[in-house]
Amino acid sequence: MKMAVIGDMDFVMGFMLAGITDIYEVKSDEEIVKAVQDVLKRKDIGVVAIKPEFLKKLPVVLKREIEERVEPIFIALGATGGVEEIREKIRKAIGVDLWK
Repeated sequence: MKMAVIGDMDFVMGFMLAGITDIYEVKSDEEIVKAVQDVLKRKDIGVVAIKPEFLKKLPVVLKREIEERVEPIFIALGATGGVEEIREKIRKAIGVDLWK
């Protein structure tokens, strides 16, 4: 499975330098929605890193779809949830709590 990244240039730059190729640099709310919809259609993406502010701008229906899906897992990097949020998402995705 691949990783995708959705964010502005400041957010995606580090991922690009790390070799992530599925980068969605977005500049408007419409581009955010389009990028998320594109990622949801792809079967090869397992994890999506997204800027927290962009996740908040999504329509309620799209947010709900993201929350209910097991794959891909959307992780808002830079959010206040931190490790506990990631732990819960991993547990939901694979059915095992890796921290136990």
